[in-house]
Amino acid sequence: AAAGLSYVGGYVINTYKSYDNFLQDKYALLPAVIIICVAVVMFIIGLIGCCATFRESRVGLGLFLAIILVIFIAEVSAFVLGFVYREKVKTDVQGTMRSVFEKYDGKNPESTVVDYLQEQLRCCGVKNYSDWTTTQWFNSTGNNSVPLSCCRQDMKNCTGRLDQPQEL
Repeated sequence: AAAGLSYVGGYVINTYKSYDNFLQDKYALLPAVIIICVAVVMFIIGLIGCCATFRESRVGLGLFLAIILVIFIAEVSAFVLGFVYREKVKTDVQGTMRSVFEKYDGKNPESTVVDYLQEQLRCCGVKNYSDWTTTQWFNSTGNNSVPLSCCRQDMKNCTGRLDQPQEL
């Protein structure tokens, strides 16, 4: 389990590089770091449990039980905090995404990330394609199109025009 968590934490940190323009907050990597720390702690706890069982030590098994109870309490606390602050996280991420969309010009690095994100997630805008109507990109195109990365992948002749929303 510790090896699996280590892999997930490393994968999240590696994937972060693709989305770092959207996640400008310095705490964006905190979940990945926590996952790696949990993996290390799990390995140590597993080692304590194995050694205590092997030696049939009552003190070692008691320590193992106490550690498992503390971990259970921490998991319940993390669940409650995640539930309580889910709207704040959602609002913060949407605000950051909107600011990146505002800077979109089709050429800068942020634009490349926006295009990549929209193509990979098969989405358009923060909530939908109408989010583009308030951006500089939309105004510069004569108020009638969104980036081609908004086009559905099965549409070959998509122009990104808003009068053809079935293609987006």
